[in-house]
Amino acid sequence: MRTQTKLSAADLRHFEKLLRAQRHDLDIALGRIVTTLDGVIEARGTADDEHDPEGPTLTMEWSRISGVHSDLEVKSAEIDRALVRIANGSYGFCTRRGEPIGRARLDARPAAELCIDCARELEAQLKA
Repeated sequence: MRTQTKLSAADLRHFEKLLRAQRHDLDIALGRIVTTLDGVIEARGTADDEHDPEGPTLTMEWSRISGVHSDLEVKSAEIDRALVRIANGSYGFCTRRGEPIGRARLDARPAAELCIDCARELEAQLKA
């Protein structure tokens, strides 16, 4: 077990500002993706592109854009949970073990819920 120090009030303000900026950027990206999805939905209703030899079909484009949209929603939810943890005083602590998450990890992944050890254990379990 590594010894970590609790984040200072200045650290928490820094991470909250960073997370809010990331959330804002995600909201913009989600808005663009929704507009793109709406365009594909509209085009899918009027076009028969399944036999078009040029480029991807609208169905393939729909799948690709839907995947990007889902990824952005997951990231957005992660940020929202991190902001809740800042508000309730649990930010910076591993949600699995309760140990402090290292500052370097939070700098790399401000929405991190797990310490690096727990993240590695979970990743190894998912690969097994």
